Amino acid sequence: MTNLVSRTDRQGWTLLTLNRPDKLNALTVEMFGELRRHVVELRDDDSVGCVVLRGAGRCFSAGHDLSSIAEGEEVPSPGWHSETLRMLERLPKPVIAAVHGHCYTGALEVALAADLIIAADNARFGDTHAKWALTPVWGMSQRLPRRVGVATAKRLMFTAETIDADEAVRIGLAEYTVPYERFDAEIEALAGRITANSPFSHTAVKRLLEATDGRPLDAGLQWEVAESEGFGPDMHERIAAFTGRSQRGATR
Repeated sequence: MTNLVSRTDRQGWTLLTLNRPDKLNALTVEMFGELRRHVVELRDDDSVGCVVLRGAGRCFSAGHDLSSIAEGEEVPSPGWHSETLRMLERLPKPVIAAVHGHCYTGALEVALAADLIIAADNARFGDTHAKWALTPVWGMSQRLPRRVGVATAKRLMFTAETIDADEAVRIGLAEYTVPYERFDAEIEALAGRITANSPFSHTAVKRLLEATDGRPLDAGLQWEVAESEGFGPDMHERIAAFTGRSQRGATR
């Protein structure tokens, strides 16, 4: 039986793939269940320094499966989808949403739970809740305005228009765009750049950003001083490796 969300472990990072390409990776309860299980497994897996989430086939995901909505899908508990994305968001390691092709509504809510979004140049983003007389329950109303600002979020939500990768970068939804033919290589390169750095620092920074989001500046500064771990167990090793290379280079 094919996994609806597959996991592939790479050199120090993990690729999670939404794997329902014949349905444009439309999201179902079963897919969320598999995503949730992967998130739980990854939470305490110290061998993984970064997680990349992408879609198989033609796109990231066309969004919540409308046929499932029409049939009245059963979820394990109220707020279960939102809770699952919060678990993804709170993984103690960087999470990247790598988006190509469609990324609409529920799929955008999934991508927004990542720490950052990179976009292939064929990516298209949109929130179509209003098109179907639906309201967000997976986090759109909270994460989208935090990412792009309230006015821009309102524009996207009220118009239900789709935007391309360049516009997504312009408004701050995506970090940058990559030609589709180089997308796989850029995903690997970005994950490599992240995993080359300290996993201790990544976890600490995510915790600090989460704790101080929305606080006044002075309160955030006080929290940073009082709650920051300062340095991690790999600090001395990393500095020694750097200074050792520098010293050897200086004697040449």
